[in-house]
Amino acid sequence: MVISFLAAYPGLHHLLVNSPFGTEAATLLPRVETMIPVLYFGLFAMSFDFVSGYTGYLSFGHAAFYGTGAYFVILTANDKIPLLPAGTPFMVSLVVAGFVAVVLALAIGAVSFRLTGVYFAMITLGFAQVLYVFVRGWDYVGSNPRDGIFLNGANGLNVGVPGVDSLNLAIGALTGDEVSLGFVHLGQTAVSYYMIGLVVLVCYFAMQRIIHSPFGKVMVAIRENEERAVAVGYDTFRYKLGAFAISAFFAAVAGSLLAGYERTVSPDESFNFLVAGDALLASIIGGFGTLAGPLYGHLFDETVREFLSKDGGGLLPYLRTHLGSGIMETTIYNGLTVQGAIETFLNGHASLYVGALFVLFVLFVPNGLLGTLRDRLGGPVAKTVPARLWRNR
Repeated sequence: MVISFLAAYPGLHHLLVNSPFGTEAATLLPRVETMIPVLYFGLFAMSFDFVSGYTGYLSFGHAAFYGTGAYFVILTANDKIPLLPAGTPFMVSLVVAGFVAVVLALAIGAVSFRLTGVYFAMITLGFAQVLYVFVRGWDYVGSNPRDGIFLNGANGLNVGVPGVDSLNLAIGALTGDEVSLGFVHLGQTAVSYYMIGLVVLVCYFAMQRIIHSPFGKVMVAIRENEERAVAVGYDTFRYKLGAFAISAFFAAVAGSLLAGYERTVSPDESFNFLVAGDALLASIIGGFGTLAGPLYGHLFDETVREFLSKDGGGLLPYLRTHLGSGIMETTIYNGLTVQGAIETFLNGHASLYVGALFVLFVLFVPNGLLGTLRDRLGGPVAKTVPARLWRNR
């Protein structure tokens, strides 16, 4: 049901924005351009939840793998990876980037998993910061590494089946392909949305399958009671290291999608520890240990930010349209007008209100959006909703 909604979202958004309720729809619904980062960062947040939500080990340095994937695919496209030939397809470099992140995760995890609790979180953060500082000063990536690197050339990076032109479509904010299917025309934004969404969907199903495998059951056992898991004979160190490596692979895939769509990446948007903080925020709002929850949590976060954004956000234009200039210029107190109050206390202060909502979620909705919904329904949404509809048919 959720997958169907996301698949239909570009069309629904277009219909609603051009309907009699277009102003309200444009105010409340995130743009398709906003949904694309939600997809690839949502994948990163899900990879974070894969290890942190299902083993109980918070990886504050998870941005190291996100940045590794982003930098690797652009360096490959710019022919700066000696082991990969020029013209390596994006999908190949994306998978290779994932395995590079796996190797990095094994090296970091071999040291980090000797510790537990806050000590584990801090040492992973330390490793990520080392990489962050290194990349910011690495002249090999470009003349000004602090500003990041850019993809050379005008062509976008293709998502699809490598070597089959008819099954490859370029993604990119300004360089993506356009597709016409009968009466339906998909522009660059829609094509990027669907192709990135397809990769995210495949990764989600892969992680979901692992979680429901015997390996995933041991992960949950480690989270619930690691000492008992050791007592019954499991080598928890290997399972934790394996989970860490798998999550690193999907984090690198997410970073690769970021680089493929934006055609540029900087240390601050990929290796910075605040990136892992955003994933933690998304996981808590969406639901820790639910896998899909972090995607919903990040969507909630981005929707609030877009609604209160200074740059074309939905709130102030909507109020200007419906309240009129007379009300907007009305003085409230000591020269402060209605419009001034909105601009001072609401518009552009999304981070403040997201932070307040985060505190409220921690206090009153500890299981997050999806976790609370599952508790109310008595199980996973995909199973309980169809069962209830069948009983009430």
